[in-house]
This record gives sequence, structure tokens and C-alpha cells, in this order.
Amino acid sequence: MLKATLKFTIPLTAIGFCVGLVIALFVALARMSSNPIASGAARVYISIIRGTPLLVQLFIIFFALPELGFKINAFPAAAIAFSLNVGGYAAEIIRSAIQSLPKGQWEAGSTVGMNYATTLRRIILPQAARTAVPPLSNTLISLVKDTALASVITVPELLRSAQVVAAPSGKFLALYGMAAFYYWVICLVLSTLQSRTETRLNRFVAS
Repeated sequence: MLKATLKFTIPLTAIGFCVGLVIALFVALARMSSNPIASGAARVYISIIRGTPLLVQLFIIFFALPELGFKINAFPAAAIAFSLNVGGYAAEIIRSAIQSLPKGQWEAGSTVGMNYATTLRRIILPQAARTAVPPLSNTLISLVKDTALASVITVPELLRSAQVVAAPSGKFLALYGMAAFYYWVICLVLSTLQSRTETRLNRFVAS
């Protein structure tokens, strides 16, 4: 179970969250765009992701796409599903964090000669990150627990390993309790990192 945690559960979480954040940033910027096509596409993507269960998204990628000629192995399928799911939820978090900043922050960047991309990178995102960290951390913690869904497509992650051992031994309480303990420890570590990250990002908050 420890091996499954280190080899599958944690990597799935890391991949899903990191790739999901990249997707979320582009979707959030598209959502705020004055271009109706980009904004509309972002709205549709967010609506689909937030309006359908993660398990259904996982099944579509792993079981349904092969009907169209796209066969994806279990681990990559899970990583894609988790990344797309995080992207849909985190996009709204990032958008709200950016829009919560005073418009004067954009004007300040323009005043010193920064273009849109530079202003976003050097002024807006560092400040928005402070606002976005708590909800994004909740998304990450939820993702850790959601990786258990990968067991239904035979990814040998933590819960799947517990099931494989518990079925013949009958020691369901001990093994599932141990699996719960592993999930709890991971989430506890992430919560601690969240607090430290918030403290470090405080220096970017405009007074």
C-alpha cells in the first residue's frame, strides 16, 4: 500500500494538479477575454466539467474513447481526467482571484511600460496567488481523495491495493483503515504546506 501511494496516488495527484493549473490559467484568461469565441469556449468547458461527475469523465476517457479509436492506458487516462477536472474548477478560482484585484494594478503596469503578459506575470498573478491559495489547496486536497476513483479502471493506486489484499484476507477494517490513514497523512502534509505558502505570499498583497 505504501508503494502504491508513492508510485501511483501521489504522482496522479501531482500530475493532475500541475497540468490542471496550467489548463485553468488559460481557461480563466479566455473566460475574461473580450473575444466572444474564446470566452464562450471557456464557459462551455467549465460548464461541462462542473456539471458532470468526475467518475463519468473518467469512464468516458477510458471506456468510451476507444470506440472512436483513441485507446488510452489506465494511468494516463486517469491523469487526463483529473487534469481536465481540476482545470474546470480551478479556472473559476483563478478568474475570481484576478478580478478581485483593483484595476489600478493593471494601470500601474501599463504606466511603467509593461505589456499585458508582463503585467500579468509580475504584478497580477503574484497578488492573485495569495487569494487563490486557500481554495486551490482545497481543490488539491479533494484531488488526493478523488484519486481513489482511479481504482475503478484498475489503476493500482492506494485504494486498489487495499481492495486486492482485503478481498482474500477478509481484513477489511484494518486495510481500509490503513488506506484512510495514508490519505489523511497526505492531506495533513498538504494543509501544512498551504499555511506556509500563504505566509510567504503575504508579501505580494497590495496594501
